[in-house]
Amino acid sequence: MKLLVISSYTDTWNSVRPEAEMIIGLKHAGVDVTLMTQGDAEYVPRFRDQGVEVIDFHPRKKFSWSAIERIRAELKRGRYDVLYLFNNKAITSGLLAAVGLPVKVVNYRGQTGNIYRHDPASYLTHLNPRVDGIIGVANAVRDDLRPRVFLPEERVITVYKGHDLAWYENTQPADLTQEFGIPAEAVKVICVANARPRKGMPLLIEAFGQLQSAQEVHLILVGGGMDAPEFQQLVSTSPASQRIHVAGFRKDVPQLVSACDISVLPSLKREGLPKTVIEAMAYGVAPIVSDTGGSAELVEPDVSGIVVEPGKAEQLTAAMQRLVDDADSRQKMGAAARVRLGELFTVDRAVADTHAFFIRLTQS
Repeated sequence: MKLLVISSYTDTWNSVRPEAEMIIGLKHAGVDVTLMTQGDAEYVPRFRDQGVEVIDFHPRKKFSWSAIERIRAELKRGRYDVLYLFNNKAITSGLLAAVGLPVKVVNYRGQTGNIYRHDPASYLTHLNPRVDGIIGVANAVRDDLRPRVFLPEERVITVYKGHDLAWYENTQPADLTQEFGIPAEAVKVICVANARPRKGMPLLIEAFGQLQSAQEVHLILVGGGMDAPEFQQLVSTSPASQRIHVAGFRKDVPQLVSACDISVLPSLKREGLPKTVIEAMAYGVAPIVSDTGGSAELVEPDVSGIVVEPGKAEQLTAAMQRLVDDADSRQKMGAAARVRLGELFTVDRAVADTHAFFIRLTQS
């Protein structure tokens, strides 16, 4: 089987590694893989070392005739069986490039929502008649897409992004006492999310302000957009403002997460399979998630994490209160979360499921 992948790997190593290692795994499984991506991406040397042919190219915008022509020329040259497109720039150009060619086109979908039959833009991506299959990152994504797209159900599937616990073993936890003045004995809660409305950050700040505990508890907020005046005001007016630390955008997220006791993702809608929850699980940090997108699929409720209803501040407070007050429970949940990640969300499984889907498509 010949596979052409178009994706971008310019994000941080930790962010792109699950997808990148799945691509490498397909190569090891016997698939003839060619990758179109930015040639200066940090992961490119590893791709090449593992035998993946890399073409230094990625569309610069969602619609570009030059990109369409470049991809079409490669599809004709390589006579590929499958074209796998990972982002909107790749999808819009790749679908048009494949018109009239025998290649099977597969789109990746990483979150729920924003695909509608009344929206013309959706016909440039997942509603395009040139799409042969879609791989969603979670069952929630799959189930959201199936009634919207024009494909048989069996052509819209779930493949969980795979991880390897060994990736996380050498992380040195951040010194939160030195940077933020948080006492070593305090319970440390972290939320990694950009300050967008759908992420529910105001809800978390409200819920955290309602905690009542004999334990000293601190909240660390990590993500972009937190320098906005309205966000700063939310923090400063919280009754717990002295124990809320706004770290903003950081490149050392794994170090921060691994230094904490509890991870919270209070999203209100449109999640995929959140990396911040996965990282918390990998480090044995007890996760609290809202039941939106694939977040709740990551944990087994009350065993390897706590699931709350989206938008319910009182439930978020209760979940944090429970783990803050019971060190044994949060340690057991964190340990169970790590085991669950290592057993169910693996690279090998992602490779096998993706490969099997490609085989079914090419044989249909």
